[in-house]
Amino acid sequence: MIRVGTLGVTKNKSERITGINNPLNRVEPRSRSFEIVPNNIYFIRRQMAEKNQNELVSKIVSLCKRRGIIFQNSEIYGGVQGFYDYGPVGSLMKLNWKNLWWTDNVVKRRDVVGIDGSIITHPTVWQASGHVKNFADIMVECKSCHKRFRPDLLDDPSKCPECGGQFTEGRKYNILFETEIGVIEGEKQHAYLRGEACQTIYLDFKNIVDSCRVKIPFGIAQIGKAFRNEITPKNFLYRTREFEQWDVQYFVHPTEMDKWFEYWKENRMTWYKKIFNDSKNLRFREHAKDELAFYAKKAFDIEYNAPWGWAEMEGIHWRSDYDLTQHSKFSGQDLSYFDPITHEKYLPHITETSGGVDRSFFFMLLDAYQEEKTESGEIRTVLKINPKISAYKMAILPLAANKPELIKKAEDIFEKLNEKYSVDWDDSSNIGKKYRRQDEIGTPWCLVVDYQTLDDNTVSIRDRDTMKQIRIKTDEVDNWLEKQLNK
Repeated sequence: MIRVGTLGVTKNKSERITGINNPLNRVEPRSRSFEIVPNNIYFIRRQMAEKNQNELVSKIVSLCKRRGIIFQNSEIYGGVQGFYDYGPVGSLMKLNWKNLWWTDNVVKRRDVVGIDGSIITHPTVWQASGHVKNFADIMVECKSCHKRFRPDLLDDPSKCPECGGQFTEGRKYNILFETEIGVIEGEKQHAYLRGEACQTIYLDFKNIVDSCRVKIPFGIAQIGKAFRNEITPKNFLYRTREFEQWDVQYFVHPTEMDKWFEYWKENRMTWYKKIFNDSKNLRFREHAKDELAFYAKKAFDIEYNAPWGWAEMEGIHWRSDYDLTQHSKFSGQDLSYFDPITHEKYLPHITETSGGVDRSFFFMLLDAYQEEKTESGEIRTVLKINPKISAYKMAILPLAANKPELIKKAEDIFEKLNEKYSVDWDDSSNIGKKYRRQDEIGTPWCLVVDYQTLDDNTVSIRDRDTMKQIRIKTDEVDNWLEKQLNK
């Protein structure tokens, strides 16, 4: 049985999520009359600051639900804290997000191969990696309101952020999700859902070297699920209990670690800067000496300037030969690499790039979200995301739903384009509302079949970002769209 939460079933109502409308996964405290004392002044000031910081997050959460991008998991039952479902639009966007990463980091490279590893592995894997012993968070509980927090995530760890009360002493909780393999009681094997996706890469290293003709330096990439029984999931997709990671583990000769570490560090930042609109919201943060693992010479995070402050999006880590050494020791297998040219045998060192698919997707939405005032004075909401990531590359819009000749022409165009691209169809409401719906989900272009189309076989194409329109022949739409997507 997989249990969610550090103390079994949560009985305290204040610890349950009540739906997606609470972007921070936290129930607001009950209103009550109170005397103005220092603790309450602190509470009021903090609430006012958080209201301003989280306004954008709230708008993103609302948009995601309204437009079928992301839903709270099990919302009809009150939700489960730290779990989300991607809707019809969001699942397409996330698939494009992952495909873009996979294309750039695997398909276009001769030195990186990909795998898709299992979520459950032999339980000894997590002893070898150190997760069973060390994969833990410290939790404190407020003596007044009895809410629990990770002190390392608090602005002021000396007092409760909700009521200003004092904390208990911190207690350590392992955040691996536990499960069992087998059906017969007494014969079940204790196991874990993987706490990080990269371990399966190390487990498959020897098989890949033996079967795929790879030579060092080379990388193994994976996009996969990971699970962490977080004490305080928060900030929508930023800190969840089920999430996806994209990893490249790049195996190199020990003497070339500095070279490849710097290469991957710059490579990953350049990739994000090409996709995000505002590169000023991206930065490197170097880990301090007391943050580094004992085997690491250096580590950097790529951070995004989120509404609540700078937040980690991806890490570039110096893992040395620690992982292969540990798995060699615990498995009894020789995981060293034999160089066919130099005849040298050694354990490769590893430069890791490991990012959160969901949290980077969230930051991409924050980066793309804009509210603009139109000439008519209306405020339009638009997601200015990269067209390669948008759920639909174009929306086909017949001007009127009650004109069969317009519908037939629009359907012909839709069927042709749909064989090659992801396109949307909308024959409901007026043209203005159709535009607004497509703006909110980031569709880059809208094609309108109007009465002029019936006369000269041209259509109107409206640009999401500029709202400007052009007219082209219907038989030119395919080539035009392909050129736009390949810019």
